[in-house]
Amino acid sequence: MEEQLESLKKAALQELKEADTLGVLNELRVKYLGKKGSLTGVLKGLGNLQPEERPRIGQIVNAIRTQLEMEIANKSDELKQAELDKRLASERIDVTLPGRTSNIGSRHPLTLTLDRIKDTFMRMGFDIADGPEVETDYYSFEALNLPKDHPARDMQDSFYITSDILLRPHTSPVQVRTMQAADPGQPIRIIAPGKVYRRDYDATHSPMFHQVEGLVVDRGIRFSDLKGTLELFIYEIFGNDVRVRFRPSFFPFTEPSAEVDVSCVMCGGKGCRVCSGTGWLEILGSGMVHPRVLEMSRFDSDKVSGFAFGMGVERIAMLVYGIDDLRLFYDNDLRFLRQF
Repeated sequence: MEEQLESLKKAALQELKEADTLGVLNELRVKYLGKKGSLTGVLKGLGNLQPEERPRIGQIVNAIRTQLEMEIANKSDELKQAELDKRLASERIDVTLPGRTSNIGSRHPLTLTLDRIKDTFMRMGFDIADGPEVETDYYSFEALNLPKDHPARDMQDSFYITSDILLRPHTSPVQVRTMQAADPGQPIRIIAPGKVYRRDYDATHSPMFHQVEGLVVDRGIRFSDLKGTLELFIYEIFGNDVRVRFRPSFFPFTEPSAEVDVSCVMCGGKGCRVCSGTGWLEILGSGMVHPRVLEMSRFDSDKVSGFAFGMGVERIAMLVYGIDDLRLFYDNDLRFLRQF
């Protein structure tokens, strides 16, 4: 029996020495010390020995068991440390390497332009008004002196959802809603920035684009007030060197009406491809609010007057930044956007 135990101990110690993973080590623990292990089987067989041999063999078995438990514990610590060292080596970070820089975003050129426009008018005392992008035919056209049979409607390429509901083709409905919600005795001075929608798509048109429209209504408002306001705005955006020109035009909701031009920012007014050789660039439309538009919104046109104007934000941005294709604003090309 003693020789059998010594042989078992030597075999166990050799296998423990060769164990190279925690899984193998656990299998060896079960093999020798488990409920059905080799050493446990010897202990269970002590009853078959002579009474005088049992104490001595029992002591030998317990000593071997204690030795194996210590070896297993030491081997387990060794394997755990080796595994940790291996992980640390594979996951090591070289702190001497330069850090990775983050990509920092910037505001879109349309946002930059719109912020400049809003800031300029707010410093002149204008408030910002907003309204729905899905509108009725009444607010989009009829309340602006454009009845259903008016020939000027032929110029509108609108997105109709039903015969009466459409995506707003301009932000003028915001002006109408503001006038109808206001006390007729109170002055109005607002700009209405926002998205608008028309069925156009080429280098200078987009199905969705941005407009800023303005409205002033009060007693004694004259065309000279309109002219002074727009000239100040233009000088703020394009600089004091540009020249401004007002050309008579027609809009159903204003009378008199005027297109506003600036001297070409590309050639300084000498004539180039951008301005078609004229030296002038059209940037917005304007005029005195038509008396009928005032009256449809409960204002007495004999007591108050007003002026209105409207511009495309994309148009202004293209001139400010020298961009020749409006579609670049919506391509999401980082090579383009990072320039701003």
